[in-house]
Amino acid sequence: MDDVKVGKKLLIDGIPYEVMKSEHLKVAMWKWMEKTVLKNLLTGNTMQKTFREVDKVEFANITNSNAEFLYKDSEWYNFMNLDTYDQISLSDEVIWEMKYFLVEWDKVMLQEFNGNAINVQVEPAVVLEVIETPPGEKWDTATGWKKPATLSTWLVVQVPLFLKAWDKVRVDTRTYEYLSRA
Repeated sequence: MDDVKVGKKLLIDGIPYEVMKSEHLKVAMWKWMEKTVLKNLLTGNTMQKTFREVDKVEFANITNSNAEFLYKDSEWYNFMNLDTYDQISLSDEVIWEMKYFLVEWDKVMLQEFNGNAINVQVEPAVVLEVIETPPGEKWDTATGWKKPATLSTWLVVQVPLFLKAWDKVRVDTRTYEYLSRA
């Protein structure tokens, strides 16, 4: 079944899922199965599911729209749809851990299902500012050692010893790792 590939959006029992991993298995008599790991796009939970050759697969109608992160108030993350100029407010439950990569005025991609925003996608790497980190020792710069740094979004990552407060760094949004100085 070529339809169950990584990145595809499926509808299972009325809930949208994204295929995170997919492994094609061949079994007896030329039959096949697709072993997958699916991410629930409403809750963020993952599950494993095996699709057989005879299973019907329904695709979820997920639309993407360009948006800009405006600000966060006491309980909502506020975005503006760049196509319609509508303002959209999302809760912590919808944003999940993407909150660590949202900086005011950054461009994001809003995913919508049945007219409701269900997810936010950010760039694979974002630039964030270091707001606190212990000083590094001069003689330790060649060792490759790292130290913790608290970034402007309260994400803590390991950075090289030469970085100091107010430096800007690039962080991988998939692995939460320091990539480079920005």
